[in-house]
Amino acid sequence: MKLSRDFTNKINWILDNLLPPFVRDSRFIMSPLFLLLFGKKGKLFLNFKENAWEFNSTEMANYYKELASVHIKRETDLNLSCEKYILNKIKGDKVLDIACGRGYLAKKIQQKEGCEVVGIDFVIPDELKNSKNISFQEGIIEDIKYPNNFFDTVISTHTLEHVLDLEKCITELRRVAAKRLIVVLPKQRPYRFTFDLHLQFFPYKYNVLKAFGNVNGNCVLLDNDWLYIEDL
Repeated sequence: MKLSRDFTNKINWILDNLLPPFVRDSRFIMSPLFLLLFGKKGKLFLNFKENAWEFNSTEMANYYKELASVHIKRETDLNLSCEKYILNKIKGDKVLDIACGRGYLAKKIQQKEGCEVVGIDFVIPDELKNSKNISFQEGIIEDIKYPNNFFDTVISTHTLEHVLDLEKCITELRRVAAKRLIVVLPKQRPYRFTFDLHLQFFPYKYNVLKAFGNVNGNCVLLDNDWLYIEDL
């Protein structure tokens, strides 16, 4: 199933704001829908938030791999407004796209800016491993294998909502960034049952600013996704 981020954001807004909380938090009500959409793997979605806090990084990666076949398949999780904003805010010649997925944004940046781009994810598709213009590498956001201040711009899109230790990941992003940090997060309420594997939730702007220590960053809402940008 291929649905654009712009389309699913509209669905997410309806689910977040028009359905009563007791519906989203009721296993009795939500279970039939999850099983209808995801079959036997629906139980993995239903149980995720209760179990994930006991996972290590390997167990978390395996959980994602197990559910890969039922996830929405699309080129990018970015909506168009965020994509355009990011492409106009790149600073410097070295760029990191952490949790780069299928490499959509990394390719766009390299084509537009012609700079040195590194894309990191815990699984790199085979078709990206021999890329000539971009270095795609396997790794995790909690432990980026680069020296301090190595990249001019560090980008993390639709990643931090999935992590267990939010503070550690933000510290790591700042550590490897020399000039600019750009982060995209979904505007989403923290219901018990959601159609994704999210553990961190950012329903309001102050949730984003609090996560980043309310420093001199700028946070804007672009088509129901938060875009946070911080100069270092």
